Amino acid sequence: MPEVGIKELLEAGVHFGHQTRRWNPKMRRFIFGERGGIHIIDLQQTVKLLENAQNFAAEVASRGGTVLFVGTKKQARDAVRDAATNAGMPYVNQRWLGGLLTNFQTLNKRIRRLHQLTEWTEDGTLELLPTRERIGAINEREKLEINLGGVRNMQRTPDAVFVVDLKTEVIAVREAERLRIPIIGLVDTNVDPDPVTYPIPGNDDAIRSCKLIVEAIGDVVAQRAQQFRAEEEAARREREEQERREAEERARREQEERERREAEERAAAEAAAAKAAAAAEQQAQQAQAQPQEAAPPQQAQAQPQEAAPPQQEAAPAQQEAAPPAEQPPPPAEPAAEQQADQVGEEVNP
Repeated sequence: MPEVGIKELLEAGVHFGHQTRRWNPKMRRFIFGERGGIHIIDLQQTVKLLENAQNFAAEVASRGGTVLFVGTKKQARDAVRDAATNAGMPYVNQRWLGGLLTNFQTLNKRIRRLHQLTEWTEDGTLELLPTRERIGAINEREKLEINLGGVRNMQRTPDAVFVVDLKTEVIAVREAERLRIPIIGLVDTNVDPDPVTYPIPGNDDAIRSCKLIVEAIGDVVAQRAQQFRAEEEAARREREEQERREAEERARREQEERERREAEERAAAEAAAAKAAAAAEQQAQQAQAQPQEAAPPQQAQAQPQEAAPPQQEAAPAQQEAAPPAEQPPPPAEPAAEQQADQVGEEVNP
């Protein structure tokens, strides 16, 4: 963490306060004395409180939080812009729009409009518009860039607000206080330090003083934010590597399972084929065994067939002898004669 000593504070003129007749009694505990009608700030307290503010800002940045830098006075504009840009944090250095924190959802629409106009400018869509619409879009983009250019990447309300001059940025302080957002503030002898969570007593009218304090906070925020991003990137790469290894392991297990199923199917098919072959062989053996067992009866039947001719030879003899058996009908005539005689006897007694 960059340290700022009393020597650097003296060289930057941080110890100079406002005129004694323009002071705020609540700043009494931070005033060392008076010289030439000007209050002198106690730099020992400034060093201690600056270190506390740096620790808090480092903690916010180390957990991925956002610190909004606010300084719209001319002495702090460039320092605020440079420090916030270096740290990758949002900033407001031109004009504080009322409701930037308390009505962020509405202003977020204007931020999206700024992104849209910027995209149109980059891809050449803006040049295709009619002249009047193109001029209006360019003016709108420039205005939004001045007012919201520093917070264009702010997706939500910040976790902390760093304010250079509480008297000038009274609206920002009220909004942050209303949302209970911690405030880090460079307080001079003419402001009320009560709303500030981490006050830093110092001169807020000198360019060197503002730059020193802003850089002291901005450097620690940039350092911890960069460390957080590096850790996040390492964690992301490790997560991707873990996912890749898990995917490879899953693919390997699936391949092994597929090969196992294929092997089981092949084994089952081979077993079925072997069983079918064994059944066919058994049937063939049974078919061969049945003719051998039925052969003796066929031979036994063959012998009677050889003796059959005598029977066949006897058949004509029987056929020849059959006509004499049919000869008895002729004697029926005496019976008819006897019947006729009987009839005659009955007629002639």
